[in-house]
Amino acid sequence: MAAPAGCCLWRALAPVRGRVLPGLAQRLGPALGSAEPPARAFAAAAKTAKKSPRKAKQEESKKKAAVRRRPLLSKPVDDVYLTWLYERPSYEVEEAVAMLKKFQELDFTYPKQYVYINVTLDMALQKKKKVEQFSSTVLLPYRFTDEMNKVLVFTENEQEAEIARENGAAVVGGVELIKWILEDEIQVDSYVAVPAIMPKLIPLRNKLKRKYPSTKRNSMGHDIPKMLQFFREGLEYMVQDERLIKTRIARLDMSVEQIVANLKTLIQDICTFKPASYGRFVQKLVIRSSTSEGLLLKLDGLLPEEEGAAQEEKNAAEDEEEKQSQESATT
Repeated sequence: MAAPAGCCLWRALAPVRGRVLPGLAQRLGPALGSAEPPARAFAAAAKTAKKSPRKAKQEESKKKAAVRRRPLLSKPVDDVYLTWLYERPSYEVEEAVAMLKKFQELDFTYPKQYVYINVTLDMALQKKKKVEQFSSTVLLPYRFTDEMNKVLVFTENEQEAEIARENGAAVVGGVELIKWILEDEIQVDSYVAVPAIMPKLIPLRNKLKRKYPSTKRNSMGHDIPKMLQFFREGLEYMVQDERLIKTRIARLDMSVEQIVANLKTLIQDICTFKPASYGRFVQKLVIRSSTSEGLLLKLDGLLPEEEGAAQEEKNAAEDEEEKQSQESATT
């Protein structure tokens, strides 16, 4: 019986022990189980030239310019649609509040959940400057919670101290409280003071910062009961993330009129921080409940039509009043 051709070839080449005719090793390498890898066509790949940052930015801008997006449509024609193809709908405030109440009924969620708003502000000024972040307290026309804020009253008059205690002050005292506040032994929501003690409270200016008593914030004066009511029942809010205000304004079980009144009161207070000769301060306003989606509100009719010059005169008058009260207390 004749042996296979492959077997005869192997026996013929076996005594050579690695020495094969030129060119034959490459053709028979895989069949012979050679451990040497095939020769590479090139010793090394050519390095790609580095691009300058300027050229890279130009190429990126060209790519972005080449991408064309479809224009947004104004209103869908049916109930099922891609939201990114259409402009976000905006609603009148009364319509939006009614929708939130309808969502709660359809979802069977808690009827006394809170109503929140997100206010986006235009904080940019000329020459790359920005409006400083601010915080404030506003007394809403309709209370929506039984929680009371803790207020500290600075006074050294025993009669004024007794009035403060009777009207719900959490802490009452004079300069002896400075040490405890600096060491964080006393922590309250707000601080109010009478003008006579203001020169002695200067060590607390850096510690309290925006909560330092002043006439601008209605936290310095002689009417202690009025100040206590304002800060115990008032809603405190502040600018977050450079230009965003997030806060609650009502409960969903309140009437539409009450929720709208609280919203307008808060927006008017926010607009008092608008710089003089400034355009529209509030850019976007979204309202939602604890369990619903956010609804974009139309700003027409919500923003106060107040002249920038009038607001500037008001702020200047308050500054002058505060300065005079501090000078009279020092003398």
